[in-house]
Amino acid sequence: MRTVNEEARRAKQIEIMEKCFDCYAENGFSAVGIKAIAKACDCSVATLYLYFDNLDDLIVQSTEYCMSKVEDEFMAKAPTDVEDLWRFIDEIPYWTAKNHGKKYRLMYQVYTHPKYREYGQKFFKGVDERYTEYAKSLEPKLGIPYQKLTPLIFILIRACVHFALFEDEYYLKSQIEVLKQAANLFADKYSSDYPNGGTTK
Repeated sequence: MRTVNEEARRAKQIEIMEKCFDCYAENGFSAVGIKAIAKACDCSVATLYLYFDNLDDLIVQSTEYCMSKVEDEFMAKAPTDVEDLWRFIDEIPYWTAKNHGKKYRLMYQVYTHPKYREYGQKFFKGVDERYTEYAKSLEPKLGIPYQKLTPLIFILIRACVHFALFEDEYYLKSQIEVLKQAANLFADKYSSDYPNGGTTK
């Protein structure tokens, strides 16, 4: 069981990670030094080192934590049934760009940096596992086997991230069209196997 001190320490770590990540996202990865981070976190540089080994440790941990939170928010907006699927597909790219575009841009700056590439590989391996579980949770709601849903989810995520990074409407719409065609095909094919399955449009 965690003690009060452990919980307080973790709460402070989370506060620092969120403020650090927001500061980098707003100002740019290469434009912010340790003193600016400490100021953004409302603490001294010495205090930062009480909670993190060094600046690299803070960057890596804050990126992983904050992008995991973005994933959680994304999943929370998932369709609850097959009738809700179009709403989700049509709205989620714009929601992602509006609310998390800066965070995605920062994430790719961090994880494509040679110093942090191995942490990016670890993070995206976890993403693969989490979205597979996500597909499994959607299977009974949408009437599509998770093995078929998983690659569709990755197409949607890639389209959302690409749009958040570049606001490329042409790429987005082409990927959404692919998703809708595949979702209809699979929903029709497997509608008899699931009580909530059926044609999505």
